[in-house]
Amino acid sequence: MPRIETTIVLLLLLVFAITVVVRTIRIVPQQTAVIIERLGSYSRTLDDGMHVLVPFIDKPRATIDLREQVVTFPPQPVITSDNLVVSIDTVIYYTVTDAKSAVYEIANFIQGIEQLTVTTLRNVIGSLDLEETLTSRDQINGQLRGVLDQETGRWGIRVNRVELKAIDPPHSVQDSMEKQMRAERDKRAAVLTAEGVKQSAILTAQGEKEAQILRAEGSAQARVLEAQGQAQAIQQVFDAIHRGKPTQRLLAYQYLQVLPQLARGDANKMWIIPSELTDALRGVSSALGGNSSGAALEEEWVEPAPAPAAAPPIQRAKQFGEPEIVGDVHPPTHPVTQPVAPPPPPPRTPDSAQ
Repeated sequence: MPRIETTIVLLLLLVFAITVVVRTIRIVPQQTAVIIERLGSYSRTLDDGMHVLVPFIDKPRATIDLREQVVTFPPQPVITSDNLVVSIDTVIYYTVTDAKSAVYEIANFIQGIEQLTVTTLRNVIGSLDLEETLTSRDQINGQLRGVLDQETGRWGIRVNRVELKAIDPPHSVQDSMEKQMRAERDKRAAVLTAEGVKQSAILTAQGEKEAQILRAEGSAQARVLEAQGQAQAIQQVFDAIHRGKPTQRLLAYQYLQVLPQLARGDANKMWIIPSELTDALRGVSSALGGNSSGAALEEEWVEPAPAPAAAPPIQRAKQFGEPEIVGDVHPPTHPVTQPVAPPPPPPRTPDSAQ
């Protein structure tokens, strides 16, 4: 019996010793602060590391995490300046800089930050309309952070960042905004389509213009080359004619060959005979046996074939005071016979002179 009581006493002493050791030695993790109260009043703040406390006298009041914290608040209805109710979700990034103030200055600093955020957000959004609210998030974030950081500084809390997570306007406004956005997109699509058609038309017109210019330049160059070729051909023919020294008969014959070509065609109602043709005909006349005095020759003609009924008349213009000549378009087709000269007069004798 005495042994059992001795064992119980030893066990109680062991438990008490373990409790005293646990209460005496306190290990604080990194980025953590522990508030210690001695006999109910604030004693000190324990940082990271191992600390020794007075058992049953020093008591930990609160453990504060010194790392940056992120807290999300539920959506809050806010009225804009144009009397529209929008629902806004906010996210707060904060850091506890003074653990003692965070514990003793406010009972629940998370709830205090939330209520302060709601009131500040309503003041800021109340001065903006819906369009400004949707497009001025950076401005709203900056104003919220400034107000919250100033108010929470005495709580030992620094607000690092404030973000508007979502801004939800009423469903009717959302439908109107969607229709407006759709109309804007349709407008931009129509403008882009018109710009594309315009650019296409401009490029097509420029292409046609350049093509016409190139065709015109090619045609001009072709005509120039053709004219140069014809000039060279005429020059060669001219030189060949002069080297051959043609006679008057050859020239007259060439004139006669050209006349049917001049009269060819149904649209030729009038054509002009060059003035040199008279000289050429005279050359033909003299070449065929005419005398030097220019007397008329008697010629024997074969009856020409009847000309076509629709043969247009030929008219020769008056040049150098010559009379107007009107005749058949086609030259006579009957052959020209050798003119017969009149017999010379008989020689005069002395008897006939008497």
